[in-house]
Amino acid sequence: MLSKESKIKVLEGFYGLDYIFFGKELTSVVNCCPVVKEEFVSIKGALLSVYIEMLKLMKHSPETLEEKIDSKNLKANSKQIAREAREASSAVVQTEQSRNDIKAALKEAMANDKNVNINQVIESRIREKAFRLAVDNMLVARALTEAQDLEALNDWSGKIVEDSYKILRDSLCETAMLILDDEELE
Repeated sequence: MLSKESKIKVLEGFYGLDYIFFGKELTSVVNCCPVVKEEFVSIKGALLSVYIEMLKLMKHSPETLEEKIDSKNLKANSKQIAREAREASSAVVQTEQSRNDIKAALKEAMANDKNVNINQVIESRIREKAFRLAVDNMLVARALTEAQDLEALNDWSGKIVEDSYKILRDSLCETAMLILDDEELE
């Protein structure tokens, strides 16, 4: 069973994901394709379900909250953690290792299609990598600092939860990019 504080962290993550991808709540995103938005919400729910299992495995125990958290505070906290996660991912994306990863992805794309739009591939890979890092930073990195049993993620069930998390995170990032592409076309 998760503590009240852990549940609040999950809710912050729920709203924070929207701020990571869109800079605002999903409901404020004007999009021509409601089906993609529904898919995003479904994947986000599945990701957070796996995240809850991860928190249980690692015996998540954040500091006790003394003040009451209302919807306004929850959303303000979500915005703040999303902003911090985006800033941290931006710094990582600018490293030499990230540049090498993007170069490798570009070479692979060019090997598959000689007429590929190089700028589009680079922009897409950078955005994708930044989103993944921001999501991991906001959800996992914070949880790891508040966990009592990190070793639990190294056993069989921990690896399954981690693999599920990565698959759902990647799918969420791809769906968010579809929403952003539609948003930019309007």
